[in-house]
Amino acid sequence: MKIVADENIPLLKEFFADIGEIAKYPGRAIGPAQIAGADILLVRSVTPVNAELLEGSSIRFVGTATIGLDHFDTHYLESKGIGYCSAPGCNARAVLEYVIGALSVLSEQQGFSLPQKTVGIVGRGQIGSRLENALRKLGVTVKSNDPPLEENDEQDLFPLEEVLNCDIVTLHVPLTRSGDHPTYRLLNAKRIQALRDNQILINTSRGEVVDEAALKQRLSADQPPTVILDVFLNEPAIDTELARLAHFATPHIAGYSLDGKTNGTAILYKSLCRFLGLPIRHKVGQFMPDPPLRKLAFSNATDPEWALHTAIRACYDVRHDDSNLRRTLSLEDDSRRAAFDRLRKEYRVRRGFDQVKILLKNGKADLINHFTAVGFNLQTK
Repeated sequence: MKIVADENIPLLKEFFADIGEIAKYPGRAIGPAQIAGADILLVRSVTPVNAELLEGSSIRFVGTATIGLDHFDTHYLESKGIGYCSAPGCNARAVLEYVIGALSVLSEQQGFSLPQKTVGIVGRGQIGSRLENALRKLGVTVKSNDPPLEENDEQDLFPLEEVLNCDIVTLHVPLTRSGDHPTYRLLNAKRIQALRDNQILINTSRGEVVDEAALKQRLSADQPPTVILDVFLNEPAIDTELARLAHFATPHIAGYSLDGKTNGTAILYKSLCRFLGLPIRHKVGQFMPDPPLRKLAFSNATDPEWALHTAIRACYDVRHDDSNLRRTLSLEDDSRRAAFDRLRKEYRVRRGFDQVKILLKNGKADLINHFTAVGFNLQTK
């Protein structure tokens, strides 16, 4: 059995070598020639999976190690009887940590405390629901919008315009272009123009969810909002002017913790085993290295908010990824596109907050609550 896979999927050999022969390629380079004679195709979001790629091939199963299926033509796959799967929720914790990490830095730069702000979450799915829960535990007022869930009688949801009026707005929707609630350019020119200068907008979903031309115009005007972008149209050929105008711009790495990526691989492995009728022999824990940072110790007298920000930035500081991307923006087009993909391919080992043990001596309740809210493990004495 032959397996063709995106080279950026981690632990391919460890999970799949005993199932078949593995051929790895850059995700954007996977085409009909690369999948010739293959039975299984494993991709990430940069590889469109459709008739143009698969027609006439011997592919029986396709998996994406990402949470969404917007790059899959599922109607075509179903019409051909090709099995497929995604990895919902695999990197939800990583995206939550990216958002919390970015807000941690902004809170220092702009001089605010998170509980002073209202946060609007657009999309209460795997990521949005986790983020909402964490923020509420930190004492933040949260308003979420999700029309499909509302139609299924989920409670405590708010109209989109009310959510977009919050101090901080963060987007966590799938990319859909049809149906009753399309998300393509959900933030259209009118909604972008209405953003206030004291608002913060974070997009970690898809570049197409935002009208980039309108956003660039708004950011070029007097008193622009603060914008954090991890996703762009036409990646890797991103709009460099827009990236420069963003407060933080990162190369589509919000979900790129090692834990999130390997969770995606494990989900693909389990789905493929079920499809082939094979036993599930491997688990992520067999292959993961020790985290670079394992323990942090705080005294009981430590201010809870300062302690939380210190721990967060020890694990993830968005300014590192922002600086790496900005250094590429002045390159010639071809070099810049290659650099964008290289930043993702060679991304450093970033582990989740839950891989760090926080040591507290007789920890106060508010100190404990701050750490556990965002996923740190505690050891108290």
